[in-house]
Amino acid sequence: MKKLMFLFAAILVLSSCKIETKEQDKKDILAIMDAQQIAWSKHDLEGFMQGYWKSDSLKFYGSNGVKLGWDKTLANYKKRYPTPDHSGILEFKINDITKIEKESYYVMGAYHLTRKVGDASGVFMIIFRKIKGEWKIVADTSC
Repeated sequence: MKKLMFLFAAILVLSSCKIETKEQDKKDILAIMDAQQIAWSKHDLEGFMQGYWKSDSLKFYGSNGVKLGWDKTLANYKKRYPTPDHSGILEFKINDITKIEKESYYVMGAYHLTRKVGDASGVFMIIFRKIKGEWKIVADTSC
């Protein structure tokens, strides 16, 4: 009976560790997205990009098809949003954060830009992966 009670207690402890880890992962991911909103709203596009994997393998899928690379993604943002009037104030609405596999999550949501040149909004799905101990966006589909 002691062995059975020990086994039950061990399962309970391990289950709560997984739940706590998953909740912490989500908090960490949301903190990155909060920092992105702040950076974008200050027209700090380089700061916004700190949430992305700085790699030529970063994938961005938008209305112009798939683009690869952190540098190209930043260049596209700078071209499309050349001034604070164009970038505006960014607000995310997160609809879902789901674990895909160990150290990978997808985030689905919507964005809204309040801008002097006209507001803009759309939806996104991004994939976060833990790389060298840090959560980074490795793929982004926004439209």
